[in-house]
Amino acid sequence: MATWQCVKQCGACCHLDPADRPDLGEYLSSEELMLYLSMVGEDGWCINFDHNTRQCQIYDDRPRFCRVQPDIFQDMYGIEADEVNDFAIDCCRQQIEGVYGDRSLEMLRFDREIGL
Repeated sequence: MATWQCVKQCGACCHLDPADRPDLGEYLSSEELMLYLSMVGEDGWCINFDHNTRQCQIYDDRPRFCRVQPDIFQDMYGIEADEVNDFAIDCCRQQIEGVYGDRSLEMLRFDREIGL
């Protein structure tokens, strides 16, 4: 069974372009939505994502919507704790495919890391 984990220096989730995420208002509070939109740079990437190191510059202090945790997924998406693993894997695969492609190095790394 595949087990979700974040793959270092991927950054697909840091591509925040609201055009790619039309349902933001369904799971973010108005304050979170304002914060989210303030984090989107002109290129659609988070302003806190360092493209050279491919790391988040505010990782330890990142907002709630940037965290993969059962309690947050329950609150934001209504996902039960026993479903978080599969939900997170699906989310990551969709985001990686959308940003980098389904045959990208990032997708291959993700699949290898989670045990697929």
